[in-house]
Amino acid sequence: MANMNSDSRHLGTSQVDHERDPGPMNIQFEPSDLRSKRPFYIEPTNIVNVNHVIQRVSDHASAMNKRIHYYSRLTTPADKALIAPDHVVPAPEECYVYSPLGSAYKLQSYTEGYGKNTSLVTIFMIWNTMMGTSILSIPWGIKQAGFTTGMCVIILMGLLTLYCCYRVVKSRTMMYFIHHINDTDTILSTNNSNPVICPSAGSGGHPDNSSMIFYANDTGAQQFEKWWDKSRTVPFYLVGLLLPLLNFKSPSFFSKFNILGTVSVLYLIFLVTFKAVRLGFHLEFHWFIPTEFFVPEIRFQFPQLTGVLTLAFFIHNCIITLLKNNKKQENNVRDLCIAYMLVTLTYLYIGVLVFASFPSPPLSKDCIEQNFLDNFPSSDTLSFIARIFLLFQMMTVYPLLGYLARVQLLGHIFGDIYPSIFHVLILNLIIVGAGVIMACFYPNIGGIIRYSGAACGLAFVFIYPSLIYIISLHQEERLTWPKLIFHVFIIILGMANLIVQFFM
Repeated sequence: MANMNSDSRHLGTSQVDHERDPGPMNIQFEPSDLRSKRPFYIEPTNIVNVNHVIQRVSDHASAMNKRIHYYSRLTTPADKALIAPDHVVPAPEECYVYSPLGSAYKLQSYTEGYGKNTSLVTIFMIWNTMMGTSILSIPWGIKQAGFTTGMCVIILMGLLTLYCCYRVVKSRTMMYFIHHINDTDTILSTNNSNPVICPSAGSGGHPDNSSMIFYANDTGAQQFEKWWDKSRTVPFYLVGLLLPLLNFKSPSFFSKFNILGTVSVLYLIFLVTFKAVRLGFHLEFHWFIPTEFFVPEIRFQFPQLTGVLTLAFFIHNCIITLLKNNKKQENNVRDLCIAYMLVTLTYLYIGVLVFASFPSPPLSKDCIEQNFLDNFPSSDTLSFIARIFLLFQMMTVYPLLGYLARVQLLGHIFGDIYPSIFHVLILNLIIVGAGVIMACFYPNIGGIIRYSGAACGLAFVFIYPSLIYIISLHQEERLTWPKLIFHVFIIILGMANLIVQFFM
């Protein structure tokens, strides 16, 4: 009788929390939200677990689905007064997100692993995830924007992307290389132990510095450049190294080496600090007019830096996952702000020190490369170690990204994330081939980062968070003109950021 009363109480309930219903694509949720989710039917085939374990829908879930359909037929679809009781609604581990291509992804309970991490661990997880190869192009971006303008742009972009990331976090509750020296490279010896080179000086694009030393007669260097060319030979060496790793069935081995990302960033900070101490600061301030060795403080190429920073501050697609294991969920916003502040300070530290310590004169600040490690010759031991760290970091990240592409493409098309070695090999050849083509014909890390950052950021950083907020406010009848104008302005900024990249 108690159960009948409980069922009657649920069947007669007329208050349904529509505002918290995020729809079927919200794949992480709290148990308290479970009854507000509207289940949907999944054929018991081609079910792919997010932990990469293939399984089918259980008989228990199928039976629950039939009972839910029975309750839905007891009244008209327009009548919201009748909802299924708790014992009929599937548990989180029995819910799935359906794909029109015929497969489904199993949902995971929001409380799985809940409360594992302290705020300190969460902050450094965000910091470590956000740090990437884009940090190598920050000094070049500051050079393109001008020293003063560059620092201001980094701070403003950090604040803007933080706000958009904050909107992503809140949306859950509102909706339903290695360098070589060729015969055109020039080299400057500083303190006899800290050489800094300007690889582009021989092309005429930079001032001719008479203090440079040419190594055109060095037979060993010429032989080295023949077999170690970053756009002609090195990409093909990496094919033999990375292609076998992409064919592994499980990436769990590589996921254990994410600590290399933190180690490489910490080593870059040490390298930049050490070089700055040895080289000293070389700065002159000219606001609009460039000089022989210095760039103006304000340059109209600053959108190139905004494109780089859009990718550098990009974490919006996984921030909810990173924050879900925070022990104190009420500190999520605070921890997110602290993490963004640390990332901003790291970019400022690397960018300012490299730009300020670059030896001008005799080298022009325009000599700063898109990858600032290219400004150090291959014989520089410290920069060589930095390249080794980055190589091993990419060797762990690249197979993970390739595995993600495999799961999303082959899983949806064939219903199996590893249909055969032939299918996987063809896909990986396409992925690696695209990378080799880019490395051979467009080996410009700054350009690649700013184009990809502006394109991906347009959707995930600027459009989606703003649209979700606007729609949710409209549904709640709380949308005001100032809020609408402000978030439309953010979307316009994202579109302008992408368009202007093609004119710089």
